[in-house]
Amino acid sequence: MSMPRVRRLLAAACAIALGSATLGACASEPHGVDLSGSWPTVAGPEDAATDADPSLLVFGDSWTVGLASSTPTGGYAYLTGELLGWDTTVDGENGSGYLRPGEFGGLYGSRVVQLDPDLDPEIVVVQGSINDRGENLDRLSGAAQSVWRALEALYPDAELVVLGPAPSTIPVADTVGRIDRVLSRLAEREGVTYISPVQDEWITSANYDDVIDTSSSGHNHPSDDGHAFLAEALADHLRDLEPDESAVTAQDDDAADSE
Repeated sequence: MSMPRVRRLLAAACAIALGSATLGACASEPHGVDLSGSWPTVAGPEDAATDADPSLLVFGDSWTVGLASSTPTGGYAYLTGELLGWDTTVDGENGSGYLRPGEFGGLYGSRVVQLDPDLDPEIVVVQGSINDRGENLDRLSGAAQSVWRALEALYPDAELVVLGPAPSTIPVADTVGRIDRVLSRLAEREGVTYISPVQDEWITSANYDDVIDTSSSGHNHPSDDGHAFLAEALADHLRDLEPDESAVTAQDDDAADSE
């Protein structure tokens, strides 16, 4: 199945340079947030998705890992793939961000160059990053741009979708709102699809207790119900990226008739 594409190809060497330079530029001191949990950070559902189904890569932080869900594959990223019936690969690291190294020292930039170049996903979702709220946000736009372009170079046939930070507290922290605005403006300039849980009010005072686990083990991450809720919301957006098969068929028929 073909998917809509918006690509700007860059040399792979630039992506490699990005990873090493960015990793050395940031300290690895943890901030005491999002660093718990020891579930696998890379996995894909074993469902028998057909060759005709799109393939999906979800790349992000502890929300993508599925922290606070009761099963290792109960996070929103895995559930999104199940809802859509797509072959899905999940790559998350607790505490990681564009600017902040995570549990294993990985920044988004250094982690991108470790992805499998043969994966060939049709859609790449980059989630986050609430973890950058304690960093110098003047550097966020440049760091995010480098990560997105590195992903575009690595997977030139994929559609890049950026999923901004979702609030873990209500009211939304000022720094989280600023991260969302920076990424939203950058996505508009880059011609990248941007999904804003903040602007779309996915999590509000009305549903906060149902979505976020505020217990000592949950660390203000989505509960099982919260991950299911986020998966439904993301799946609705990703379905819109699928071309209408009847429209594609009609276009093919028209082209054949004109020959």
